[in-house]
Amino acid sequence: MGDGRGGSRAPLAAKVPEITALFWLAKVLTTGMGEAASDYLAALSIPLAAVVGLSGFVVAMWVQLRTRRYQAWAYWFAVAMVAVFGTMAADALHVVLHIPYTVTTAGYAVALVAVLVVWHRTEGTLSIHSITTRRRELFYWTTVLVTFALGTAAGDFAAFTLHLGYLPSGLLFGAVMLVPLVGWWRLRLDPVVAFWFAYVMTRPLGASFADWFGKPATKGAGLGLGDDVVALASAAVIVALVAYLARTRHGVQRPLVAAPAFQDAAES
Repeated sequence: MGDGRGGSRAPLAAKVPEITALFWLAKVLTTGMGEAASDYLAALSIPLAAVVGLSGFVVAMWVQLRTRRYQAWAYWFAVAMVAVFGTMAADALHVVLHIPYTVTTAGYAVALVAVLVVWHRTEGTLSIHSITTRRRELFYWTTVLVTFALGTAAGDFAAFTLHLGYLPSGLLFGAVMLVPLVGWWRLRLDPVVAFWFAYVMTRPLGASFADWFGKPATKGAGLGLGDDVVALASAAVIVALVAYLARTRHGVQRPLVAAPAFQDAAES
């Protein structure tokens, strides 16, 4: 039923998936795909890359925001397009504006903290189980976008500014990603803190390995398979994985008995 603010309906469940091993696998794959696809499109034409990236991002977010519950295809399409667009946003600051990776990494880190602080002060929680209102969903996707941009900048910072190369950078971020897991498992680290810590780390982890597979040996000691090959291979695995998630309803959170209403996009 509608209300006086333009029509609202209670959601049947949260708009994001439960956190499982397959969630993390899909997340890392989308980060690698986004990195490779963005770099491939930018190599063809920066204006083309900008149009494709922005258009895909807008369409994906429109589809995701119109759903009233978590739907695997809509959610992971949105994550994939945020991966592509977030990579482009981060790369543009360095490639086009020539801002050092140190500055972009620090800038995106500050932006992420700012978004999380505003989100927590506004809603009182950062838990993914609370993504049951339009405003919280917008906070969630803003945070996701900034984490992709931060991860891209951090990955390039490690590979080039610190001269680690792609593979060592990937191994480094993989080790760092284990920190919140161990902290949650053994040290009672707050699960919300552990989640967002690990979520940020998936971006440079996936991007570093995608670059290692795709880039030539002369750039970061890559294997030289090509960004197009890496992007297509990653996309194929993602499609197969999301098809499984959609068919089995793996990761669907339990319905909420009483939850704040989503504004119905069809009535707004």
